[in-house]
Amino acid sequence: MLKIAFFVGHFPILSETFILNQIAGLIERGHQVDIYALQGDTADKSKVHPIVEKYKLIQKTYYAPTIPKNPIVRWLKCFYLLLANLDKKSWKLLPFFNIFKYGKDGISSRLIYQAVPLLPSKSYDIIHCQFGTFGLSGLFFRKIGLIQGKLVTIFRGHDISRAIQEYGDHVYDQLLSTGDFFLANCEFFRGRVLKLGCPEQKIVVHGSGIDCRKFAFTPRKLPADGKVRIVTTGRLVEKKGIEYCIKAVAKLSNTNQNIEFSIVGDGPLRQQFEQLIKELKIYNLVKLLGWKQQQELVKILDNSQIFLAPSVTAADGNQDAPVNTLKEAMAMGLPVISTFHGGIPELVEDGVSGFLVPERDADAIADKLSYLIEHPEIWPEMGKAGRARVEEKYDMEKLNDELVFIYQELLKGELPQQILPEQPVVLHSV
Repeated sequence: MLKIAFFVGHFPILSETFILNQIAGLIERGHQVDIYALQGDTADKSKVHPIVEKYKLIQKTYYAPTIPKNPIVRWLKCFYLLLANLDKKSWKLLPFFNIFKYGKDGISSRLIYQAVPLLPSKSYDIIHCQFGTFGLSGLFFRKIGLIQGKLVTIFRGHDISRAIQEYGDHVYDQLLSTGDFFLANCEFFRGRVLKLGCPEQKIVVHGSGIDCRKFAFTPRKLPADGKVRIVTTGRLVEKKGIEYCIKAVAKLSNTNQNIEFSIVGDGPLRQQFEQLIKELKIYNLVKLLGWKQQQELVKILDNSQIFLAPSVTAADGNQDAPVNTLKEAMAMGLPVISTFHGGIPELVEDGVSGFLVPERDADAIADKLSYLIEHPEIWPEMGKAGRARVEEKYDMEKLNDELVFIYQELLKGELPQQILPEQPVVLHSV
């Protein structure tokens, strides 16, 4: 049995099923997982994924104290935390006051807040940091003896796109030279990490998996009422490109009113999208459904014919890997329309499982939508190709086996370079 620490931001987050799937997979394989939510206990628990309850993940989670926004209150609380934890050797955290060494993190006292749940010290076989930014935290904590274990960091998206634009090309220098091993969730981001100076033998691609069993494949066909139901899912943020979906549907509606577009998800741009839908006078065709749990999402996908995921590079540089919502839709047999963006072409083969269009091109999305609607006879073959691609590269069980293999190789002193050969897996009941 391996003892594994997961460093995450908030926990649990409905949109981060890829993290839940990894944790559940490790527990099923008989390993112990402790979760450290370094950004505090601010996740919305009104709707949680069934995995959270099934594996009692809240009870396995250690939350960093919430950081007050007011700087005076923040520092007062910081000193209180140090005094209240003297019996746990909180003096170990004093190096984090060094603003010359830790910069903004020293000024903001962020590292001290994050480190409190680790006092007096913790020991693990593996310290698995989700996102490069938390890899830095893991590195700093290990350097002062707050935690021990092999440090594994996975780069997933904003940490290797937006973070680089914000903090510069040298932000991960210490991590890349000292961390034990690195994962990237697609070749696109692996290339980015290599350009930053990561040794090639220390990083492999390890994709985000989905549970294909929960997304049953059904060949798509034109419904009896002739209405084509289009859907997208994701956070309502710039990177997801939903604005261009709405504009594409508006253009399509000029020639075809027998469509329906459902947007599943929530976020800071909701009001902006509501206003856009109103301005374009398509409120009778577009539904903003808010967040849905996985079972609800499966029902929506099951009743839809086409899936949209036109990701764009956000103004802050944020980019996407092959997104899980696309994998879920493809696994269920929906033809998809996405963009030539980030790691998405590694998932969607243009003209085979769907279509790829340039970023921020509502006209191109509308054209591909129109083509798909006019040619429902190609839906089943596209759906089959999509399902095959997901099963081949993104099956959760295969990827969780691969993750354990990577851990075991590291603990033997090896740098994993090969994919785990296929073998039967013994899952433990929980």
